[in-house]
Amino acid sequence: MKIGHIRKLKSVHNPKDNSVSYNLPLEGEGQQSIALNEHVGSKLKLVHTGLKKCIASDKVVKKTYGQGYSWESYMTLAQCDQCIFQPELCHYAKGTCREPEWGEANCMQPHVVYLSVTSDLKIGITRKVNVPTRWVDQGAVAAIPLFEVKNRLTSGLVEVEIAKNMSDKTNWRNMLKNKYPEVDLLAEKKKLIKEFSELLGKHEITPIEDQVYNFIYPVEKYPEKVKSLNFDKDPEVGGTLLGIKGQYLIFDTGVINMRKFQGYEIEVHC
Repeated sequence: MKIGHIRKLKSVHNPKDNSVSYNLPLEGEGQQSIALNEHVGSKLKLVHTGLKKCIASDKVVKKTYGQGYSWESYMTLAQCDQCIFQPELCHYAKGTCREPEWGEANCMQPHVVYLSVTSDLKIGITRKVNVPTRWVDQGAVAAIPLFEVKNRLTSGLVEVEIAKNMSDKTNWRNMLKNKYPEVDLLAEKKKLIKEFSELLGKHEITPIEDQVYNFIYPVEKYPEKVKSLNFDKDPEVGGTLLGIKGQYLIFDTGVINMRKFQGYEIEVHC
C-alpha cells in the first residue's frame, strides 16, 4: 500500500510507437509515484482517507476548488484566474495580473495554436513547452500544431475567433468511449490557415513544420456506458483497471478524473 495526496497523472509519449505511459504522483512524506501501465488488467483500489490539502499552499482544507486549491488560493493566484480558462481575457499588459512574475513566466511565453482529435476535431492552445503533454491530458488520439504565437493573449484572440466555426471543447464521455471521427489533420490545417488568413495576418505568428502526432493509450477495453466515480460520494474507488486515457482511470466499475481530485489523500492498494 502507498499513501499520499493526488497530483495530476504524469505522462510520457513515445514517438517511436506512439504509446503513452502513465505515473500517478503522490505527495506526502517523501515523493512517491506509481507506474500505472503495469497495473492495467489487474485489480486496483483507491481509498480516500478524508484528508484534503491545497496543492499550492499545502494547507488542510474541507473543500477544494479548481482541481485542488483552497478558496484563498483560488481567489488570489494567477493560475486560478478566469483568463486561464479564457485566454482572450489575459490582462497582464494592463498591469492587473494577480502575480506579474507568474504571468511573465507562464503567459508571456510562446504558445502553440493547434488542432486535435478527441471526441471531435477541435481547436486549442497550449504553451509551447507543453507539447505534446497537453494533447495526452485531453485524451487526444491525434494532433497537429498550426502555428506559434508570442503569448497567451494572442493565442486566445486567435482561438476564440476560429472557435466560432469549430469546437474548442471535448465531449469527455465520447472521448472515454473512444468515439471520434477520422480526420485528415494536414488537410484541415491547410484549409483553416487559408480560411482565416485575414485573421492570422492581424497577429504575429510563426509557422510550424507540418507534423501529425498520434497517441495510443494503455487501454484494454473502452466502456460502452460511462459511469463517473467520485471520492466525495464514495471514498473507495476501484476494480479491474481497464485502462488510462487523458486524466482518467478506466475501471470495470466506472471512470474517475484524477486531476479533479488533486490534493485528496488516498491509499493505493494494488
